[in-house]
Amino acid sequence: MNPVIQPLGDTALVLSVSATLEDQRRLWIMQRLLQQKFPAWWVVLGVGNLTIRFDPMIEDASVIEHGIEEAWQRSQRRMEVASHHHDVPVVYGGKAGPDLARVAEHAGLTPKQVVERHAAAEYVVFCIGFLPGFPYLGGLDPQLATPRLDKPRLKVPAGAVGIGGEQTGIYPNASPGGWNLIGHTDVRLFNPAMIPPALLAPGDTLRFVPTEVRA
Repeated sequence: MNPVIQPLGDTALVLSVSATLEDQRRLWIMQRLLQQKFPAWWVVLGVGNLTIRFDPMIEDASVIEHGIEEAWQRSQRRMEVASHHHDVPVVYGGKAGPDLARVAEHAGLTPKQVVERHAAAEYVVFCIGFLPGFPYLGGLDPQLATPRLDKPRLKVPAGAVGIGGEQTGIYPNASPGGWNLIGHTDVRLFNPAMIPPALLAPGDTLRFVPTEVRA
C-alpha cells in the first residue's frame, strides 16, 4: 500500500504503510531520523504505522506532515539498524501453555507440531508496545495464526509466550491479556534498573528454544 498520513485528533499525525518487514524497516529508520532532527516530537512506532505527537500551539500540522514525508523518502536509503539476536528458552504446554491445544485444534495440527513450527522460525521484533518491553514479533507461521480469546484473562503471568492473530509475543509483566498462551520463559524482558530497561528492541531477532513440552 502507498503511505497514508492522517490526523489523530488535533495533536498527532499517523503515517500508515503495509505491515511487511521491508516497510517496517523503513519505519525504524524514520523513527531515528525524526527523533534526531525533531527531538521535541513524540515519535511512537507501531506495526505498519508511525505516530507523531506535537503541540499545535507551537507547530503547525503542515510542518509535521512535511517532516514525515521527507523522512519517508530518506528511509529508502539503506541504513544500518543496530540489532541483536536472542535465543529464548520456552516450556511449552501444560500449565505453562494452557492454550496450546486450542491453537493446535485451530491449525489442524498436533500440539507437538505447533511447538515445532513455532520454534522453527526466526522472528523479527517489529516494535515494542502494549506493555514496557512487550515485543510484537513478525515471522509467525501463517498456519499458527489463531484469533484472540473471546474473553481475555484478568492476569497473564510475566514470561507467558502467546499467539494473538498473526503475531506472537512475550508478556514482560503480569497483566490482563487475550492472547493464546502456548508456553512460558524465565527470560526477563523488562528491568527498570537496567540501561536500556527493555531486553529487546525493534530490529532484533530471536528464536524460541523448546526446553520441555508438557501434555
